[in-house]
Amino acid sequence: MSDITSTAVTYPVMETFSTLQGEGEHTGLPSYFLRLAGCDVACAWCDVKESWNVEGFPRQTVDEIVANALASNLSTVVLTGGEPCMYDLQPLTDGLHAAGLAVHIETSGSNPITGTYEWVTLSPKKFKSCLDSSFPLADELKVVVVNKHDLEWAQEQASKVSDACILFLQPEWSKKEKVQELMMDFFKSDSGRRWKMSVQTHKYLGIR
Repeated sequence: MSDITSTAVTYPVMETFSTLQGEGEHTGLPSYFLRLAGCDVACAWCDVKESWNVEGFPRQTVDEIVANALASNLSTVVLTGGEPCMYDLQPLTDGLHAAGLAVHIETSGSNPITGTYEWVTLSPKKFKSCLDSSFPLADELKVVVVNKHDLEWAQEQASKVSDACILFLQPEWSKKEKVQELMMDFFKSDSGRRWKMSVQTHKYLGIR
């Protein structure tokens, strides 16, 4: 990556923090989270609604972001939002990879997925359709479940990913007791046999 690119391209950074990955296949993995500001999906049950607005958050160059990631002394960077794929992420992932870091992303897939990744978590939302081009890129599909219809919708999404993609259902936190019962019944059905449950372990642990 050229010096011009690394200093000219900027991204709105809402926050960064070091923590354990709390969900999905990489639960427990020490990771440096980079949350970009801006979201055009706006889920009703979003945990971080303050990330929707781009205004008020500093823009950082690729070099600045990479330097801060290296300072964390963690080897995996997780790009999240907001909706990180609102931006061209190729310069950012190039810079992180050049520094020897692994890069994961969590996205709704409603914008083109740019960049290069070791792991792509696709979490489609009903509020804004996932692009057909996003499904083949998914290493794991994570569907948040609020009600019984979400289980049917999840199967529709699963029909579009590769056979190698790992399938997760995650109960929406505020309704988890009720939803977990629905999910357990689903897991016992023929349709539920490919799926796993994703649990927001970071919330149980009281960490970010």
